[in-house]
Amino acid sequence: MHEWTLAEAVISTVSQIAEKEGLKEVAEVEIKVGELQQIELDILEFALSQLKTLKLKNAKINIQTVKAELKCRVCGHKWLFEKEKMTEEIAEAIHFVPEIAHTYIKCPKCGSPDFEILQGRGIWLESMKGVK
Repeated sequence: MHEWTLAEAVISTVSQIAEKEGLKEVAEVEIKVGELQQIELDILEFALSQLKTLKLKNAKINIQTVKAELKCRVCGHKWLFEKEKMTEEIAEAIHFVPEIAHTYIKCPKCGSPDFEILQGRGIWLESMKGVK
């Protein structure tokens, strides 16, 4: 599953940083997930809990969703992504390949499919705290 692959990448990244920083244990990890990724957070949380390494066994993992904000390159209009207005098939397509959002999403003001994603895409490690 998509979420398991992302969880593996997060755990690997956190473990590498902990090793590089000389941390004995990781206490807290803050992850941000862009809304356009359409991650099933419960699956991601479960995967993270199952994949924790020894240094992360007691770590509190916080996941925060970042709303997707879009901006039309034609008229300059900004708007928020609304998954609720999409069919299940379109939402699933964007879930697996976020880059195809341009195929299905149009500017609500002028109808152009030419927009940029200002925020709400990807998954990233925002911060982590540990014990040396």
